[in-house]
Amino acid sequence: MTKLSEWGYKGLKPILGPIFKFYYKPKIYNKEVIPKEGPIIIVGNHKHMMDQCSVIVSTKRVVHYMAKKEYFDGKFACFFKITGCIRVDRSIHDEEAKSLAIEVLENGGAIGLFPEGTRNKTKEFLLPFKFGAVSMAQKTGATLVPFGVTGDYKFRSKNLKVRFGKPFKVGDMSLEEANQKLYDEIGSLMKANLEKVD
Repeated sequence: MTKLSEWGYKGLKPILGPIFKFYYKPKIYNKEVIPKEGPIIIVGNHKHMMDQCSVIVSTKRVVHYMAKKEYFDGKFACFFKITGCIRVDRSIHDEEAKSLAIEVLENGGAIGLFPEGTRNKTKEFLLPFKFGAVSMAQKTGATLVPFGVTGDYKFRSKNLKVRFGKPFKVGDMSLEEANQKLYDEIGSLMKANLEKVD
């Protein structure tokens, strides 16, 4: 079994999840496509620190998020540790973090990550994707679950949307093909959020 903690995640989610949904009022689409069992990697664009919360409130599964090591050194370090996040040192090719994530997947668990590698603070619609998600999916046979998030994280937001797309496996695709497919899928989900009036 994985060495990562889950008790904090399971204990805090019933408390913090409803608060998050009340405060930000996210509109969540297609969450039913998230597989209820088996190894999955939930992957989307990254615009705000709260993006992972939008995913967490969308599924009953425990999602182990890969988070930069700086979060584990700050005042909220305890929170990231007890909720089962995986510490990632972005200054190196962090094999320990990758091994922990693969262990979670090999035990049928769920990993969450942002292939842009950092929050997008530029004017670009999407930053180039790193290959971590598709590489782990190929090695473990995990299913990739794309999502796109758009809008503002404001009190009772009127435009915060999270949309999940059709899950897929890398299969016979090359890593380049799989990464491009993932990039296109997430971009399409983001555009759908912006184009559709609810």
